[in-house]
Amino acid sequence: MTDIAGFDLDAFVAQTLAEDLGEGGDITSAAVIPADARFDGVMDCREAVTVAGLPIAEAFFRALDPDVGIERLVEDGASVAAGTDVMRLNGLARGLLTAERSALNTVQHLTGIATLTRQYVDAIAGTGAILLDTRKTIPGLRRLEKYATRMGGATNHRMGLWDAAMIKDNHVAVAGGVGEAVRRAKAAGIARIIVEVDRVDQIEPALAAGATHLLLDNMDPPTLRGAVTLVGGRVPTEASGGVRLDTIRAIAESGVTYISVGRLTQSAPAADIGLDFIRA
Repeated sequence: MTDIAGFDLDAFVAQTLAEDLGEGGDITSAAVIPADARFDGVMDCREAVTVAGLPIAEAFFRALDPDVGIERLVEDGASVAAGTDVMRLNGLARGLLTAERSALNTVQHLTGIATLTRQYVDAIAGTGAILLDTRKTIPGLRRLEKYATRMGGATNHRMGLWDAAMIKDNHVAVAGGVGEAVRRAKAAGIARIIVEVDRVDQIEPALAAGATHLLLDNMDPPTLRGAVTLVGGRVPTEASGGVRLDTIRAIAESGVTYISVGRLTQSAPAADIGLDFIRA
């Protein structure tokens, strides 16, 4: 299994299957499929994708047929053409068909995220800018979704509220100003202090108070270039807000260190991946 720090694979598989099985189990497979029937199948993609989630799909199948034979034909992070077979499996038909939907849901969702992420990464290739994900994730799936963005070539931003301070507009409003908010975070002993600024005149107060990273919010490329020049490399800069695939290149060329994109996890469509029975 691919190591995802802080993710409990066994618990995820058990909870997901329990949701699907309910109290009655898979009544369709129990009624239609003989207990000793075998299933030879192949999981394939019907469009060009960057794959993510195959080890998790494998865990679903193994949970219901511990003796299943599985051959992963590609690894997570691989970009493959439409029609590519990504996994072969052979085992007890009832168990594999019961696990099918949970396995496919997971692979389709994570592969969709990885595929969209790869498109954004490719769009800024050669600029030096680094693509970041955000906390705009489905509750309960953050570690999986952030794993998928890594498979697509992005770098993870904060995993949660605990690993860095991010001072945003509402924090500034309540604290009474950018400088005061940063000073309070620094006084609390926080090492990483990310500060969102939506005006160039907020940059110097944030830096003077101890900001270690500036998030330049909803600035157009010319404004970003001016902000990057003003910062002068004192801290990393991050462009954020409304970034789209058709605008990210110009944003990256402004010279920012990072670009964060909520769409990677918030709006990625599921990939078209299926599982088909192979007739002898």
